[in-house]
Amino acid sequence: MANDVCEVFSINEEKVDAVRQRINEINGVEQLFKALADATRLKITYALMLEKELCVCDVATIIGCTVATASHHLRLLRDMGIAKHRKEGKLVFYSLKDDHVEQLVALALVHSKEGEESDGK
Repeated sequence: MANDVCEVFSINEEKVDAVRQRINEINGVEQLFKALADATRLKITYALMLEKELCVCDVATIIGCTVATASHHLRLLRDMGIAKHRKEGKLVFYSLKDDHVEQLVALALVHSKEGEESDGK
């Protein structure tokens, strides 16, 4: 028998009831993770963290794709409430909508680097 599975079925009713009452608070958050689970969108988000605001052409050049592809990903980030945009003449500039996504990505980056360090020890 696997050592990572309970050998008997026993629940803590108090803990289960407390968590069940709040579990639906997380509904909808998966959309944020879905948006950031795509490597291209995560790179765009990180680029916007580093530069605060970039035009679509800059983003395309940074991630090595067409302007159409960059625009598609930026529009998705905008539609999901992660990025915002402004038009200046014929250029469209994007930035992150607020600090929350930046904090999330920064924390994930720290966590990833910690994992790399522990693997090397």
